[in-house]
Amino acid sequence: MSIVFERPHALIDRPLHYCPGCTHGIIHRLVAEVLDELGIEGATVGVASVGCTYNSYEYFNCDMVQAAHGRAPAVATGIRRSLPDRTVFTYQGDGDLAAIGTAEIVHAATRGEKITTIFVNNAIYGMTSGQMAPTTLVGQVTTTTPFGRKPELHGYPIRVCEMLSTLEGTAYAERVAVNNVPNIKKAKAAIKRAFQVQQERKGFAIVEVLSICPTNWGMSPEKSLEWLGENMMEHYPLGVYKNVELTSDGAK
Repeated sequence: MSIVFERPHALIDRPLHYCPGCTHGIIHRLVAEVLDELGIEGATVGVASVGCTYNSYEYFNCDMVQAAHGRAPAVATGIRRSLPDRTVFTYQGDGDLAAIGTAEIVHAATRGEKITTIFVNNAIYGMTSGQMAPTTLVGQVTTTTPFGRKPELHGYPIRVCEMLSTLEGTAYAERVAVNNVPNIKKAKAAIKRAFQVQQERKGFAIVEVLSICPTNWGMSPEKSLEWLGENMMEHYPLGVYKNVELTSDGAK
């Protein structure tokens, strides 16, 4: 019998700790599949930061480093500059990247650091009780905005891809989602392109992945996927925001 579906080699065979319905597992698999397909698992270093994915080093079958909250881009910068033959990626949530880590990601991008960032946006702080994040939608209820986010009190949600795409050092920026099969396929293609951009040393690359948090949203996984499509994608449109041309084969 031929094998049509199996675990990527770059993904360690162990249960994930995420809540039921969480799409971090899907995103982990997509990253692992790309590492396998590009043949770079043994030459890759991932940087895990603080948040629901703080222990993602337990799931990827490549070298991993733990960073302080929001500091993954700085750690990744040090690794990439000291080991220029390695492929380096950060895996960060919206609270980590767009709040305490805003300065880190902006300056890594503007310097054109040759790293790839996988930015998971579920519009809430997932690990620390579900409070408002920089990406929380206007009107969205969280533990710290029980009457919904109000712009006059809390400001507006940050559009990270749009912001970083204005910087000269950013070579690639795309926003994708994992709420259905067609979008999951597009998300994998975007992640692969982001790693190829790094291999070609074009500059900084980021893929923003719209994700769900059924636990803190107080919804079923099915309803959460619907809510993402009906609400998050209106404020965070999917698409490529910047893409420096690759060579035909996408190799170094």
